[in-house]
Amino acid sequence: MVTTSVTPDLSVRVGTLTLKNPVIAASGTFGYGLEFFPFYDISRLGALVVKGISVEPTKGNPSRRIVETPAGMLNAIGLQNMGLKRFKESVVPRLEALKAVYVVNIYGRTKEEYEVVARSLSELSSLAAMEINVSCPNVKEGGIAFGSTPEGLFDLVRRVRAVSGKPLWVKLSPNVTDIGVMAKAAEDAGADAITLINTLVGMAVDPRSRRPMLANVTGGLSGPAIRPVALRMVWEACKAVKIPVIGIGGIQSAEDAMEFLLVGAAAVQVGTANFRNPNVCIDIIDGINGFMTREGIKSLDEYRGTLLL
Repeated sequence: MVTTSVTPDLSVRVGTLTLKNPVIAASGTFGYGLEFFPFYDISRLGALVVKGISVEPTKGNPSRRIVETPAGMLNAIGLQNMGLKRFKESVVPRLEALKAVYVVNIYGRTKEEYEVVARSLSELSSLAAMEINVSCPNVKEGGIAFGSTPEGLFDLVRRVRAVSGKPLWVKLSPNVTDIGVMAKAAEDAGADAITLINTLVGMAVDPRSRRPMLANVTGGLSGPAIRPVALRMVWEACKAVKIPVIGIGGIQSAEDAMEFLLVGAAAVQVGTANFRNPNVCIDIIDGINGFMTREGIKSLDEYRGTLLL
């Protein structure tokens, strides 16, 4: 008798969005998406998240802005970007032509600036969602202040929700006392999904020069070193809210991604690994397909959140 294998269904739902697979390129590590097109067809991704966009162009922090660590990297880019107007005019048409599913990470120095960016981006019919950045640890103003308390987070998300009908994802910081409380505040304010975690605050110094290795002194720690922390926080957030949670933090392989789905994540974002291997997102998609085939898993819905305790 000949047995036939069923092709696994990798599609996932994130609120009202249906993505072809659960692998999303994370903001800040994938540029505007166009930089990776020479390596592969970016429409193969579940989605990509464009680097943080602000009302006006932002130069970011002075150099040195990146330091490699034994299990990842520190960055203090400072949300450098081309600004809202240029992004809409020069990047969006190219993403549309490539048929990429794209999400835009948005940032403001004031709540009013968040509203301006959100309102303007909402005019884009091709935009899948917006990700509200309330957790950049290397910018001394704006989102980090709004996202450090449940009250500030609730008010910011509520205001953005009021000016946009697009799906809203809220990217949370791990640098808080109770991630569940923060996730619930975002949900109560109207978020459609939670993304976490952003980077942990860290620093590096040169013992010879006796100076910080980053011009900003501190920066965001990312990479495999933070994966256990991210996994724990995603698990806690999934228990705290009913809306989808998208897991981020040190994912380098299909098995890493499956860990996050196992604890309840609806999808995953891949960040720092893109710097080491530009094809890593495609490798992870293929790896998830292989994992599901070997394990006899027909769809991710039957696997998600089945952690045995």
